[in-house]
Amino acid sequence: MTHLRKMMLEELQRRNYSQHTTRYYIRTVVDFARRFRCSPDRLGPQHVREYQAELFQKRKLSPGTVAIRLAALRFFYTKTLHKPWSIAETPYPKRAHHLPTILSQQEVAQLINAAATPFHRRPPTRRRGTRRSPRPRPRRGSTPLPGRRAPCRPRPLLLRGMTACRDCSMFAFCSLETVLI
Repeated sequence: MTHLRKMMLEELQRRNYSQHTTRYYIRTVVDFARRFRCSPDRLGPQHVREYQAELFQKRKLSPGTVAIRLAALRFFYTKTLHKPWSIAETPYPKRAHHLPTILSQQEVAQLINAAATPFHRRPPTRRRGTRRSPRPRPRRGSTPLPGRRAPCRPRPLLLRGMTACRDCSMFAFCSLETVLI
């Protein structure tokens, strides 16, 4: 193990970086040094820019991967070697935002019909909680369980001119039954 790798490993462990991040950062610095066939402490910002261009053009890496590799090199230069690092000289790549693909009605129908059972074909519903089994609810008029309050149903506040629409079970301003308070 070289002196620089040992220093970087100690810095990463001292800052409590994960094992995966530690391996990836060290692998990135090794790859950077191999690219220029030189010790990484002798390389400068011009080499980092050249390495960044190679990652995009020759290796065709995504902007997220290039950003992580630049973060590894920045850590090496700023924390291990205590050298200044200018983001203006080596800017992080802009991440591409991809729009989701929209399925046609036929594709959605094919997707739903591909389900094995009718249970899997039903549309997704919104779950209100994370409980897997339903909590037992006390019946009306029964005494509440110890430590729990009696259940209460919130009643809507009807304003002057507002009606209770039995057809749609909503409260709105309509002409069915005007409730005056």
